Amino acid sequence: MMKRWHLARRLLPLLAGMALLLSACGREDLSTLNPQGPVAEAQFGLMKLSILIMVLVVIVVFALAFYVIVKFRRRPNDKIPVQVEGNHKLEIIWTVIPIVLLLILGVPTVKHVFGLAKDYSKDPNAVQVIVTAHQYWWEFEYPQYGIKTSQELMIPTGKTISVQTKSADVIHSFWIPALAGKIDTNPGANVNKMFFSADNDGVYLGKCAELCGPSHALMDFKVKSVNEGAFDRWVAAMKEPGKLPADPAIAEVFEKQCLTCHAVGDKGLQLYPNLTGIGDKETVAGILVNTDDPKYKNEGSTYDNLKRWIEDPQAVKPGNSMPKVDLTPEQIEGISKYLSEYKLNVEQ
Repeated sequence: MMKRWHLARRLLPLLAGMALLLSACGREDLSTLNPQGPVAEAQFGLMKLSILIMVLVVIVVFALAFYVIVKFRRRPNDKIPVQVEGNHKLEIIWTVIPIVLLLILGVPTVKHVFGLAKDYSKDPNAVQVIVTAHQYWWEFEYPQYGIKTSQELMIPTGKTISVQTKSADVIHSFWIPALAGKIDTNPGANVNKMFFSADNDGVYLGKCAELCGPSHALMDFKVKSVNEGAFDRWVAAMKEPGKLPADPAIAEVFEKQCLTCHAVGDKGLQLYPNLTGIGDKETVAGILVNTDDPKYKNEGSTYDNLKRWIEDPQAVKPGNSMPKVDLTPEQIEGISKYLSEYKLNVEQ
């Protein structure tokens, strides 16, 4: 017994230290506890209500248990009390109270569940987005505007975004913690629908929330909420003719090696991520920093990360569909420089 006590005393500080360490894990922009839109606010409200009820029940149950243990503990010379039938008043009380608590939780839950299931796919005032999940990237199509993009979902602040999700391969799950709950993307004809909106301009992190392969943890995307004027300028810029590298030799290589899968503007195919305006995007391949901001200097510049991705995409995101292309170092440098400078500059 003493050995066990000594072992417990040694493990207790270690467990306490681990609890403190793990409590600091996570990111603010990947938390459902920091809602930034009406859908997330409604879901957060249900979470708070259910947790409050559970805490109340736990406190009452433990308080009653402690009271009974102390008041009716066994004492010396105690005799077995007279056994009587249960107290009808108490039985009614502990039957009615749970029913009341279930109603308090159930009514707003049903209300919000049906409210959040509203279909905006036919609403002309909502921005329609078809989300297609791939291993391991996201494709966003705007049927109202006739454009496709990838890895960064551009939306106008304050407007309802109607989303229809599907998958090109296995089951994934579309999730933007700060804006809305997750919804599965299924292969085949099964299309799931949801809607959300953002209250403020900003960038929100999205993730795949369904284990889908070796690079599941790297299947990130960004939602960029901008004012309506900036959104309209972005739509117009996405429709402009594509710009090829100024160097004819690099342009020829880019057309032969890259535009057979990708696209810039009206040039190339859109079988894989659209590269139009890639220099403006927050990330390369959804995970590598795509900015020259000094605070991210330890994570590489836009040019460095593009070069890293083109040189060996499998080293960055194992199992993805992009092969290692046979290019010379000079060609990789030229394409990386061209893409890092390919910006739409829609902000004013």
